[in-house]
Amino acid sequence: MTDRLNGPTDPRDTTSRGSTPGPDPTPQTPAESPDPANTRAKTGRSRLGPSAIVAWFFVLPAMVLLGIWVIYPIIYSIFRSLYDATGTQFVGLQNYGTIFTDSGTLTTIRNNLIWVVVAPIIVTTLGLIFAVLTERIKWSTAFKLIVFMPMAVSLMAAGVIFRLVYEEAPDRGVANALMSTVSGVFSSGGGLEGARPRENDTSPVAQEGGAVVTKQPVQAGQPVLIPLVGLKPEAVPADAKPAAAATGQGLTGTIWLDFTPGGGGKAGEVDGTEKGLPGVTVEAVSGGSVAATATTGPDGTFRFEGLAPGSYTVRLPQSNFEAPFNGLTWLGPTLITPAIIGAFVWVWAGFAMVLIAAGLAGIPRDALEAARIDGATEWQVFRKITVPLLSPVLLVVFVTMIINTLKVFDLVFIIAPGSVQPNANVIALEMWRVSFGGGNNQGLGSALAIFLLVLVLPFMVMNIRRFRREQ
Repeated sequence: MTDRLNGPTDPRDTTSRGSTPGPDPTPQTPAESPDPANTRAKTGRSRLGPSAIVAWFFVLPAMVLLGIWVIYPIIYSIFRSLYDATGTQFVGLQNYGTIFTDSGTLTTIRNNLIWVVVAPIIVTTLGLIFAVLTERIKWSTAFKLIVFMPMAVSLMAAGVIFRLVYEEAPDRGVANALMSTVSGVFSSGGGLEGARPRENDTSPVAQEGGAVVTKQPVQAGQPVLIPLVGLKPEAVPADAKPAAAATGQGLTGTIWLDFTPGGGGKAGEVDGTEKGLPGVTVEAVSGGSVAATATTGPDGTFRFEGLAPGSYTVRLPQSNFEAPFNGLTWLGPTLITPAIIGAFVWVWAGFAMVLIAAGLAGIPRDALEAARIDGATEWQVFRKITVPLLSPVLLVVFVTMIINTLKVFDLVFIIAPGSVQPNANVIALEMWRVSFGGGNNQGLGSALAIFLLVLVLPFMVMNIRRFRREQ
C-alpha cells in the first residue's frame, strides 16, 4: 500500500492518519509485585526475624539445662526404679507392684484421690464466687488484695501458720478459739464433768441417764441433800465456799462434794470441811414438766422462788455434767486431711479468683444486659450465661489445681505431726520418706516418682493443648 503524501507505508503500521486504532494483539500485563513467599524462599528465610541458626544459639543453653535438670533425672529414675534398694540387683517391675500391694502406699493413693476430688472443686468454686461478688462492691481492689495475699507466702510458711491455727488448746489455736466462742454462746459445760452420786442404797439421789434426781418426792420445808462424788478437787470452782445447810421458806437444798481430803467426815451429811458446788442448775419437776429452776450459790445451797405447794422431784439436768467445749483435734487422724486441704484452699483461692476475674472482664456485657432485660434473674444470668462463657477459664483453673494437688508436699510435711503423718500421707511425701526420710529405698522411691509423673502428664498435656487452641 502506498500513501500518496508520505510514500509507501508499512502494512503493519496501524497508527496512520484516518485509521481507527484497534485492540493490541499482545495483551499488556501489569508489573508483577514481588511475592513475599518467593522472596523468603530465594533468600532462605522462613519467617521474619533472625535466622534459625541465631535462634538455636539462644535456645541451646536452655535446652542443655532442661536436659540436665529434667530429662536426665526422668530417664535415670526409670532406670533406678527397676533395681532394689541398694541399686545392685535388677528386680524389674517389683517396685511398681509394691505400690499397689503395700498398705502404706495404698493409703497415700487414697489420700491423693481425696485431694484431687475435693481441693480443686473448692478452690475453683471459691474463686468463681469471689470474682463475681467483687464486681458488686466498691472496695473490690482491697478485697482482691487480701484474698490474693497468701500467694506471696511460701507453702512451707503457710504450713507453719496453720500448724499454729490448728492447735487444740483454745488459748493458742485460732480455729478452736473461734469455735469455743461460738459454742459458748449456745451452750457451755456445767463444770461437773465426772461427778456422780454414791452408788448405795443410803444415797438420797440416783443417776438417770445423764441427770441426777432425788429418789423420793420432796416438799417445801424439807431441805434436799444432794451429795456428789467423783469430781476432781482441782475441778471445784475457785469461788466455792464450805457447804452449808439450806435454810428459809420454800423448797430448799444443798449440793456439795461429799469428800473430805485426808479422810474423815460422814457420808451423806454436810461437813464444814467439804465444799459446796456453786453455779449448778437445779430443776423442780412435777408431772414430767419443769415447774421451777434455781441455781446454787457459793456454798452450794439453792431455793426455788414462787413454787406452788406440792410434791416435786428435784433434778440436776444433764447439762451440769457435760464437759465444756475445749476444741476439736484438728491434727488428729480423723481431721488431719481436711485440715490440710483447708490450708491449701487458703493459699490458692486468690490465684483462682484473679484468673477467673480476668476471664469475667472479657465477657460481653451486652449479653448479660440482654438477659436481664428479658426478665432473667441474677441466678439465671450467672448459671446460664456467666458460667458457660467462663468455662474455658474455669477448666484451666481446675486442671491447674489438679496438678498442684498431685504434687502437694510442703503442707502435709509441715502441718501433720509425726504420729499422724501416715494418715495424711500423699504420694510426693511418701516418695521423699521412702528415699531420703529414713527408708533408704531409692528403688521404690524412684518408682513412686515415675508413678506420680504418669499421673500428672495427662493434665499437663491437656493444659498445653488448650493454650495452643486459644493462641
